Formats: sequence, structure tokens, C-alpha cells
Amino acid sequence: MEVTARVAIATGDPGGIGPEISLKAALDPEVGAICRPVVIGDRGALEAHARACGLSLRDISVLDRKQLSPGELKIGQISPVHGRAALDSAQAAIRGALAGEFAAVVAAPHTEAAIRAAGVEFDGYPSFVARAAGLPPEDGILMLCFEHAGREIRIAHVTLHASVRRCLAMITEERVLKTLRAVDLALKKLGCEKPEIAVSGVNPHAFGDEEERLIIPALEAARRDGMRVDGPIGADTLLQRTRCDAYVVMLHDQGHVAAKLLAPNRAAALTIGTPVLFSSVGHGAALDIAGQGRANPRAMVEAITRLVGRR
Repeated sequence: MEVTARVAIATGDPGGIGPEISLKAALDPEVGAICRPVVIGDRGALEAHARACGLSLRDISVLDRKQLSPGELKIGQISPVHGRAALDSAQAAIRGALAGEFAAVVAAPHTEAAIRAAGVEFDGYPSFVARAAGLPPEDGILMLCFEHAGREIRIAHVTLHASVRRCLAMITEERVLKTLRAVDLALKKLGCEKPEIAVSGVNPHAFGDEEERLIIPALEAARRDGMRVDGPIGADTLLQRTRCDAYVVMLHDQGHVAAKLLAPNRAAALTIGTPVLFSSVGHGAALDIAGQGRANPRAMVEAITRLVGRR
């Protein structure tokens, strides 16, 4: 069967391992069996990483963004130029997906310090993807995906990169319900005909004012919409509901602690709630090993297979 789906791979921070794992993922036989990868970034930076890691661009489709001038690439270092380049690659890939040029987008890791140094306001890929698609930033929702103990675990977040105090103000019945609807729709697109979703509380053992005023009414509304939801459940025992297809948590650490403990450097960070199939990887740019050929592309490969293989 001919493989026709084109997948954009945004190369992330050119000073980190992003270019290396992008090239390795593009050359991976598992990826080549299901899609036609297109690597998006600065060709000069890609060539530098390829030379350093013993790779070749010969059999890789590259969309050159010409982001760096001679001498600006500093492998292993933080630079504002690197930060702008990472976001430019992602934005070009997202625009291509919105135009129908790509079936999905996978982004290599960025470096938040480099983006801050560039003076760019950035609070994570979910809101970035939403803005690029012309949507309110809160429409972009993060769902971490990883395999553990023979099953696929998916954890979506109602709030993300904000202080706990601010998150408590952000959690509303409407926001919880919007997250549940986005998760239900995403699961159906990924092949779950009748998704079951377990929902955490905010407080220990899911016992408190927020559960009564905000989360329980959202669950009741979701059930009226025909969704199969269970909760609120204490976040410490949420993942013990092994029959569930996905989990919804209220706060960043309720999901990320589990993901980084159970699947270090393997989790894919899927953005749902927008028209673009978008995923980044759940690990950083690893500046300390950049340009050494040591970076493992497995998280990139798994992100691509989740999006294109509908696993």
C-alpha cells in the first residue's frame, strides 16, 4: 500500500537534541512505513547536527526556513536566536497543516529559557497551537500519552502552566466540561468508539468545595451529553482505574508526575481541541548531550505513530 500521509516534523531548539532526533525519526523504518515525514527547520543547522552525529540528509525531505545566519548556531548553548527558530519551525508546520499540506505535526523539544531570552510570550504548545489556528488560547488542551504495563495511558489537563493559586481561579464548570468534550472527541478520532474517562478532583481524595461546585456539575453535564465519565477521584489513585481510555486532571503536576515516573523520556504531549493533529515530546532539549549522536528518538517515533497510526 502506498504511503501518502505527509507529517511535519518541527525541529525544535537548534542548539539542543531536536534536530538530531528529528532526523533519526524521519529515517526510522516504523515512521517510513506509515507516512512521508518532512523535516522543518534551518537546513544549515540540520547539516551541522547530521555531520556531528554521523547522519545524512540525502534521503530526508527538508523544508528550509533559513532561521540562522552564519555563526549563530551554538550547539549546547541557550540563545534567543534558537528560541525564535524553534517557534518558527512549529508555526510553519502548523500553518502547513491548516492548509492541508500535512496530516499531522510533531515538534521536537524547545528550550523555554531561549524563548524567554528572545522576548517571546510562550506558555506551552497547546495555547501556541490554538493561537496559530485562530482560536482562544484556552482551546488548546494538553494530553500526555505513553505506554505502561501493556496499556496506553492518556492524561489530559484542565489547567497547565500557571501557579496553583491562578489555576484554582481558572477551574470552572465550563472549562472542565470543555476539556471532557475535547478528550471524548480526540479519543473517538484515535479509534475509541465508546471512550471511558476518569476525572480527578482538585483536593486530596477529591473531597472539597471545588469538587462540589465545579467538577460534579461538569460531570453531570457530560453524562447528559452521552459521555461515559467517572469521578471526581483522588489524583493519587486515578490511574488505578485501568479500564479507562483516558484521565482528566485539574493541575499540571497531577498528570506530569505520573508520566515522568512511569515513562521517562517516552511520553508524547498531544494537543487536542484544535483542528491540527499536533504533538510534542515529553522531554527537554538536553543541551548537555546535543551534537554528540547520543539522543534517543523513541519519543518522537511514538508521537508520530500515535498521530498517524491512530494507536
